[in-house]
Amino acid sequence: MCSRRMLLISVALSAVGGFAESAVAQTYPSRPVTMVVPFPAGGPTDTIGRIMAEGMRVSLGQSVIIENAAGASGSIGTGRVARAPGDGYTISLGLWTTHVVNGAVFPLTYDVLHDFEPVSLIVNTPLLIVARKSMPAKNLKEFIAWLKANPDKATAGTGGPGGASHVAGVYLQKETGTRFQFVADRGLGPAMQDLVAGQIDMIIDLAGNSLPQVRAGTIKAFAVTDSKRLPAAPEIPTVDEAGVPGLYVSTWHAFYAPKGTPKTVVGKLNTAIVDALADSAVRRKLIDLGQEIYPREQQTPEALAAFHKAEIEKWWPMLKAAGIKAE
Repeated sequence: MCSRRMLLISVALSAVGGFAESAVAQTYPSRPVTMVVPFPAGGPTDTIGRIMAEGMRVSLGQSVIIENAAGASGSIGTGRVARAPGDGYTISLGLWTTHVVNGAVFPLTYDVLHDFEPVSLIVNTPLLIVARKSMPAKNLKEFIAWLKANPDKATAGTGGPGGASHVAGVYLQKETGTRFQFVADRGLGPAMQDLVAGQIDMIIDLAGNSLPQVRAGTIKAFAVTDSKRLPAAPEIPTVDEAGVPGLYVSTWHAFYAPKGTPKTVVGKLNTAIVDALADSAVRRKLIDLGQEIYPREQQTPEALAAFHKAEIEKWWPMLKAAGIKAE
């Protein structure tokens, strides 16, 4: 009798939970949604976030407000979302750095894989090897020769320890036998300002952050870290073409919600993201920034969950073997 009573109570509670989730889904969103961008305003992740926020607004029927919470290679803002209520009103614009690399190099207070609900992949971003305008080298081979002629003297800007620019720089050193100093900044936006001002020598940078400056002629671009040229900048050679074959590094951006966010709410967020990525104006802006938009079949929570797990399994052993630690 007792078991039967407990079963009935369990069924009743499940039903109440289902009704509650349904009610939440019907009213969501009833107020603006906050998108936490874990890097400073003006950087590549911030730019992607603002393009997506405007596109998502239409489907959600509410504003999407950007909150820049920079610091510790994106772990401060990402941690803020991990601790937020799972109600769909706080979401994270995450990327390879925040949701893969940081888990291997930082002593985090949250789990990059298990403390978030995956919502959708957005874009993949190859990197560009760029240098100050006054750099004497004219191409990647000459640049590597210059680095070898000036060991430990050149400076490479990064968005923080363990970031894409840092990991790619370590990879470049390993593959070319060069040595240079890393200069950590608050993000790639400020690092780019230092490069334009000639205060540092180089960055291996997200394409979206570098392309406006390359087009303006304020910095030099030597190569894209991919096997194919960027549609937005077909004049820039690949690393294969430029003389360092196989130096492939790219990062990706995706949306996450706090753990426990109802599936129906995740579904509404996903729909808003998918709709935004299907919009021709949004697509054009992202492509112009050097972004590669993931195909529709990869824009699901399930696809992001599987992809995220595979990325951790691929990169964590490499990062730990390289001994990259938070500074």
